[in-house]
Amino acid sequence: MGGLPAFTALIDAFYDRVAEDPLLRPMYPDDLAPGKRHLALFFAQYWGGGEVYGRERGHPRLRMRHAPFPVTPEAALRWAELMAEAVREQQWPEPAKAHLLAYVARATPTLINRLPEEVRELPQDPR
Repeated sequence: MGGLPAFTALIDAFYDRVAEDPLLRPMYPDDLAPGKRHLALFFAQYWGGGEVYGRERGHPRLRMRHAPFPVTPEAALRWAELMAEAVREQQWPEPAKAHLLAYVARATPTLINRLPEEVRELPQDPR
């Protein structure tokens, strides 16, 4: 895909969208630079670029790292939509884009950690 420079370009395109998004932008800190770097390193490592993320940040522990943020189904879907837009604009071969989009589709739901209020209460045992 082009190594870390290609993933940095992807994440820059993604964060350009996040910066303008009314749902996601409030979930991010004022300074987007550290998050951009972390995500670019994570993607580069995940896609075969060596321990570039692990050397700096340790194990990804994605669910733990996202726990402080209200990742609702709506927020997760918006994240995936913005990432998909950024992936599609990259000058990568279609098979590479398809692999990355499949990863986004698989991984995004695993980070949801807040459900809408109407589904929070579990059914009561009728006994």
